[in-house]
Amino acid sequence: MKILLTLRLATTLVCLSAFPLFPPLTAAQSSSSAPSQDAAIRELQDQVRELRSLVEQMHSENVESRAEMERLRQDLQATRTLLEQHSENTNEASSANPSAATTTPSQNLPPSSIEERVQKLEDSSSLMSSKLDEQYQTKVETASKYRARLHGIILMNAFRNVGGANNLDLPDYSEPLPSFFPTANVGGTLRQSQIGLELFGPTVLGAKTSGDIQFDFTGGFPSTGNGVNFGILRLQTASLRFDWEHTSIVGGQDSLFFSPLSPTSFASLATPTFGFAGNLWGWTPQLRIEHRFSISDRQTINVQAGVLDNLNWEPNYSAYTRTPQAGELSGQPAYALRTSWSRPVGEHPLSFGVAGYYGRQNWLWGRFTDAWAGMADWQIPLLPHLALSGEFYRGRGIGGLGGGIGTSILFGGDPHYPFSPIRGLDSIGGWTQLKLQLTPKVELNGTFAEDNPFANDVRGFALDQNNFGPILGRNRGALGNVVFRPRSDLILSAELRRYRTFPIYSSSSTMNQVNLSMGILF
Repeated sequence: MKILLTLRLATTLVCLSAFPLFPPLTAAQSSSSAPSQDAAIRELQDQVRELRSLVEQMHSENVESRAEMERLRQDLQATRTLLEQHSENTNEASSANPSAATTTPSQNLPPSSIEERVQKLEDSSSLMSSKLDEQYQTKVETASKYRARLHGIILMNAFRNVGGANNLDLPDYSEPLPSFFPTANVGGTLRQSQIGLELFGPTVLGAKTSGDIQFDFTGGFPSTGNGVNFGILRLQTASLRFDWEHTSIVGGQDSLFFSPLSPTSFASLATPTFGFAGNLWGWTPQLRIEHRFSISDRQTINVQAGVLDNLNWEPNYSAYTRTPQAGELSGQPAYALRTSWSRPVGEHPLSFGVAGYYGRQNWLWGRFTDAWAGMADWQIPLLPHLALSGEFYRGRGIGGLGGGIGTSILFGGDPHYPFSPIRGLDSIGGWTQLKLQLTPKVELNGTFAEDNPFANDVRGFALDQNNFGPILGRNRGALGNVVFRPRSDLILSAELRRYRTFPIYSSSSTMNQVNLSMGILF
């Protein structure tokens, strides 16, 4: 029993001593393959969860060790009782016959020595148990028997802007400043912090079921003093998955599967980096199916197809009821297809993907627009610590995906007049990023991006006064940042970002932002 207890305690101590040596996490958006911010964060969270699983396993082993120790204590108590009875009998015999007294102090040593050893082991086990219980309390309980995991990031951004922008803390494009405005401003925010819950359901028809929901605090501001500090909770994504070995079915509000990558940045999580400057994005209700073909041990072809809510970036005209957008008024969803090839090169993926998108829009009074886009994406390891990634697209009427700087159509007259002609806005754009992994904890990223609506679609057809504001002809962005991860769950980043935006009928404007980010994953 003592040997078994010692072995169990030694195993637990070895596990605890090895715990800090696990390799640091790589961020889901900041891996060497430049995945999207959400994917990078989830990758970091997955590794944190693996550590939590190990802690739970250690907790279970500790419970078994304590049970074993309790059995040993009971055996010890029984042994002590027998020894005390034996001692009493010996003392009585000694009193009756002094010459027969054979008890010596050394005979009392074994029980005392065993008790001291057990006490030391128990103290050590209690110390380990308290530490394990401290970690174990992070487990999330559910009303059902299935597991749930809480995840997210607490993120603080401090920034300084020079120049005008459409949004102070999360700029998407530059705007000219009024003549009486100062050119610089500073501020800070935590509203990009995210909270998510991952659920693991039963196995159905051989498929593992799971779900995930994620929120942030960028849903607006309450109309109160210092309301900018009280960001309103906003739904980002919520999806359900059925995963077989080679096939998955996914339903819910999710990121665009046909535009899977984003530049690495912790200055912009509420809107993916350069979301209106060449990076197509959207958190859109959808239903899709994915199938993975393994053409060799190291090469995979992935085919994805799905239908999506046919959105075109129109605002909702009521705070309490939902009104249909032009795409939804067409009576059919949007459609998308993507295929990709990938293989690992060292520790990094080499991948290429192509995709297509189509959605019909009904702007009433017999005015229809066919929205479409063709996309390509790539991840290319250039050197062991240097990788290139990016996306490219060409389309029309894709304001709902961030193309055309959020503009789907142009009005050739008063937009409130039902017979004003319309024209789908053509646009072309993309982004590319170079990532240098200096050390396992430090990386450098440089990104250039551009969205370029076709000026020829505008001139001679549409005017600013007929299109709810200035018509933007081009939006160009660039950034450089350094990301430092001193621990697997701690992120420090500094970034310089620049926008230059070109309206069709006025001169361009620029905006520069310095952003310092500090985040902790959970």
